[in-house]
Parts: sequence; structure tokens; C-alpha cells
Amino acid sequence: MRLDLKNIGKKSLFWFVCIFCLEMMFILFISKTISWQLCINILFSTVLISQILTMISFIFREKGNVIFHSIVLFLLGVLFSLQGVFYLIFKVYFSLYNFALQDQLKDFLSDAIRLILKNSFYILVFLLPFILYLVFRKKISFERFSWKGLVCLFCSFLLVVGAFFLFVGLTKHDNYSTYDLYENVNNISLSIKRLGVLNSYQLEVRRLLFGFSPKNIKAVSIEEEEKEELISYKENKLDLSFRETDNPTVQMIHSYVQNDEATLQNEYTGMFKDYNLIYITAEAFSEIGVDPSLTPTLYRLTHSGFVFENFYTPNNLSTIGGEFQSLTGLYPDYAILSRWRSGGNAFPYGLANMFQKEGYYTYAYHNNSYVFQDRNQYLASQGFTNFLACYNGLEKRMNCGRWPQSDDEMISVTVDDYINSDKPFLAYYMTVSGHFGYTFVGNSISSKNREYVEAMDKSEGAKAYVATQIELDQALNRLLERLDEAGKLDKTVIVLMADHYPYGLDVDAINELSSYPRDEIGITHNSLILWNSKLETTTIDKPCMPVDVIPTVYNLFGLDYDSRLFTGKDIFSTSFGIAILADRSWITNKGIYYAPSNEFVPNGTVEDGYVEKVNQLVNNRLNISKLIMENNYYWYLLP
Repeated sequence: MRLDLKNIGKKSLFWFVCIFCLEMMFILFISKTISWQLCINILFSTVLISQILTMISFIFREKGNVIFHSIVLFLLGVLFSLQGVFYLIFKVYFSLYNFALQDQLKDFLSDAIRLILKNSFYILVFLLPFILYLVFRKKISFERFSWKGLVCLFCSFLLVVGAFFLFVGLTKHDNYSTYDLYENVNNISLSIKRLGVLNSYQLEVRRLLFGFSPKNIKAVSIEEEEKEELISYKENKLDLSFRETDNPTVQMIHSYVQNDEATLQNEYTGMFKDYNLIYITAEAFSEIGVDPSLTPTLYRLTHSGFVFENFYTPNNLSTIGGEFQSLTGLYPDYAILSRWRSGGNAFPYGLANMFQKEGYYTYAYHNNSYVFQDRNQYLASQGFTNFLACYNGLEKRMNCGRWPQSDDEMISVTVDDYINSDKPFLAYYMTVSGHFGYTFVGNSISSKNREYVEAMDKSEGAKAYVATQIELDQALNRLLERLDEAGKLDKTVIVLMADHYPYGLDVDAINELSSYPRDEIGITHNSLILWNSKLETTTIDKPCMPVDVIPTVYNLFGLDYDSRLFTGKDIFSTSFGIAILADRSWITNKGIYYAPSNEFVPNGTVEDGYVEKVNQLVNNRLNISKLIMENNYYWYLLP
């Protein structure tokens, strides 16, 4: 019986060309990131997938193969289109874990459809192999090859698998190498930029089927240049009772926490004890929308009080990931956000739980649906049992029928709940006026404030975005006025951070509004508002991010907490300052590390091994955050 090597070669080449072209088009149009490891990984994965599809085609006869090729090519086009368009809309890559968060797209369907249509060119590009196949199908041979040919193809497949794993082993000691991504790191953004799209998907499928637990957690010490302290400060540390358990992962977390270095108290510890707190996660807030004449209140709050020069707001799966990190002090992960939504984890150190122990009244508000992404459940786990939003009562006070809803109106109709409180209060707001869909058609807030931005010499998207920030500015102005009228302004602290940067704007529009050109890391640079009317302006240049805000606030308010239980750290402490982005790139005072290209841009002289140490620190903090959530770890610390 003939081997049919020529027939097999043609079939394998057909699949190779189709898949390789899809991967290259994705790099060209979407990720725009290339490295030698990515190229080698794509070559290996493309050869292996081509061989697998060729072997599968042996099952079918000629008509079956026509159908098989049609289905696979169409699904490949859909897969790459989904990944590409999802990134273009949300500026994060699609993970299979996103299926647990599908309501994010559903609830903003009109915006999503508009953006999908806007990016229909990319869908056409990724469906091109399928379209060309339909056009030239009659010129393709679907003749079945022999059993001997199948055996030869399988042997060839095993050889390529062996060569691939040899290559994986050779990368063992590189930062975020192929080996690292297979063994230690679960990060879809980094995987796509280092492994390719299909390789990343197969890795995710294996981990969904068989599970994945982070292993790369090792002790690391990074020295900071510490200022000389005249006072010996004690640690923010509790006498915790580490509950005994047979769970080895919980035991490992116990060990990590016990050996982690607690942050020291400092000159700011307790400076706001018994003050009121307004804590705001602001939808898509960015410093690029702050203007002294158009948004004077935001300008005032970002340029006085504590001014954070190196604050970064990464995009960790849109609002839910951003709110997770601003409320928990932990790093978000695709795999744990569905658990966060359920509200089933214990959070004794959650924002409302902590302030209630101090005798505070606590409130939480949102001007969109109260059940969107189960916000009612995860806020309850934080102690906000009286959460008020649209369709559980707020719609009786304000107009919830527009999109997006008004931040100013939300503040106006809720401030009386707490403004005359006889005890200190904590009011938490999750805003929505800044939501993407930056256009004057279909965005009620941009349309409402259009007159203020009409004279700007900017694109429609840039102007419409600033118009949404005017609404937030008006809300804050109203809040400050009411606090002042009630005599509560001087005893109230305003904390505001974004859930993510305005990913609804492309980089060109962001740079239209920016005072300096920004790259993929620069677009995440932002302002953190931490303000009180009596504060003298103090500039802080330590790199930091939203996970650091909760422990910072607890220290400022003099709360008893254990800093080892948060992967974010008090910004005012002597702890190592770092901002970690969604793809594991990072910023410290010594430079910027671009994880996809494994490139470090130093800021001066850096000691040997610095990048490796910081990467290990990043692994530790992200992995521990994930394990804390997956294992409901805080429950083990309850008395």
C-alpha cells in the first residue's frame, strides 16, 4: 500500500498555511508584539495542529472532508475574530474564564454591537482563509490517504512534540519564557504575546479540564533606599490565629503570610482617625480628562492634598477586575473573578466590615443595575448590606432609564442619607457616567455636556470622553458643597481611583488629551485622589496602584489590620513600591519592565539580578492573591 506522502504533505501544508497566516495577521493587526520565542512557538504549534487536523481528516471520506475543512476553517476564523474584536473593545484578551462573565457584553450590547461593526474589517480578515477556501474548494484534493501514511504522520508528530519539549526545556531560565508560561504562569495576555493564540487556547483548555495551581512562590528580598527614621515605628500586624487544616494549599498560604514582612507604621498612621470617608471607584477616570477650566474640582483634588506622581491603573478585565483590586487589596485574576462575584468568600478585612467595627455607619451606591455582575453579592461580602442602586430602590430617586446614568444625580439623591450622621460614616460609590461609548449619539452624558467641549480642537471620541468627566466633576463639586454646608468637609477624606484607564479610547485619542506621548504602559498612568480640605499639598513619587489603596487607607485611619494579608502595601510605608500591569509588565523607581518582550528600561544603575528578583516578587503576589480567593483563605483566620 502506498504511503501517500505527497498527499499528506499537501494536506498538512494546507492547514499550516491557513493557521500560520491567522497567527501572523493577529500579530500584525491586534497584538503588534513579536519576539523570537513567539515566532518559534507559533511555528511549533502550527506544525503540530496542522498534523493533528490532517490525522483527523483521515477519519472522513471525500464528502466528509469537505464538511470537516469548512467547519474547522470557519471556527478558526470565529476564534481569532472573537479574540481580536474582544481586545479592540475591552483592551484585554479573551479568556475562556470570560464565559462566567458574559453579562458584561450583554448589558452593554448596543455599545458592543457598534464597536463590533466598527471593527468588522478585522472579522473579515480572520475569516479570509475560510472565504478563500469556499472560492477555491474545487481545486483542493480531499482524497483519503493510506493507513501507512497515517502511521508515518503520527511518527512525525511525535518527533515534533519531542523537539518542542526540548525547546521548552532550553527556555527554563528565561523571564516569562515558554517553560515558565507552561509550568508557572497563568496569564492570557502574556501567553498570547509569547505563545500565540491557538497555543494559549490549548493551554487554557488543559487547565480548565485538569486544574492549575501556581507553584512558583519563593522568598525574595528587594532592598529599597530607605530614608532615615528618627522614630522607631511598630508593624501593622495582628496576633493571628492560623487555623490548623489538612489543606496543603492553605498551609502554604499560612507559611507565606507568617514569613512575609509586615509594613511599618509611619508618620501618617492614624492621622484621619474618626474622620468620615467617601471612597469612590470611578468608571474610566483618567488624568487626561482633568482640565483646570472644564473639570475644576477634579483639577483641585488631583493637584492638592496627597499628590501621587507614579500611580498606575491597569485594565484587569474592565470594571469588575478594577473594583476587585480597589476593594480587596489583592491582584485580580480571570480565574477568580467568578468566585468574587458569588460573594461566598469571607472578607473580615473588607472595607465596610473594618469601619463598622470602628462604629461607622456604612453605605454603598451605584447608578447602574444593582445585580450587574452580582455587585449586590460581592459588596455584601465586604459588609455593605444596605447597597442601593438602580432597580433595588435608587430608581425611585433618580433617572435610571438613560445610558449611562448620571454621577451628579446619584450624589445629589444619596448624600442626605449620611450627611447629617451623628457618627462617622463611610460612603462607597461606584460611578458609571464615564463608561465607554464615547460618542455624542447614544451616550446621554456626553450629549448632556456637549456644549462644554464643543470648542475643543479634538476628535469626537476625545471630546465625548471629556464630557463624561465633566459629569464626575459636577458630582464631586456637589459633594464638597454639601459637606461644607453640613460642617463636615474638614473631617471628611475623599478617596477616588479609576477602575481602569479609558480603554474605550484608542491610543491616538488618549494622546490627543495627554500632555505627553504614551505607550502601552503610559496609558495606564493615572491620578489617585486622597484629599482632605486641611491637608497641605504633599507629593509622593513612589510607584503604586489600586491594590495599595486599601492598606494605605487603613493605616491613615488608624485601623488595626495585618498588612501581610494584602498583596497591596501601604504607600506611605517603607515597603517596596511597584505597579504591576495586566500582562505582568511592571514599574518601579528603578525602571520599567515590558514582560511580552522581556525588555527592561532602567532608570539609572541597577544591580545584577534585579529584574529576576522583581519578577519573582510579582509571581509571589499574583499567585498568593489567586490562592487566597480560591481557598477562601480569610475564613481560616476567623476566631
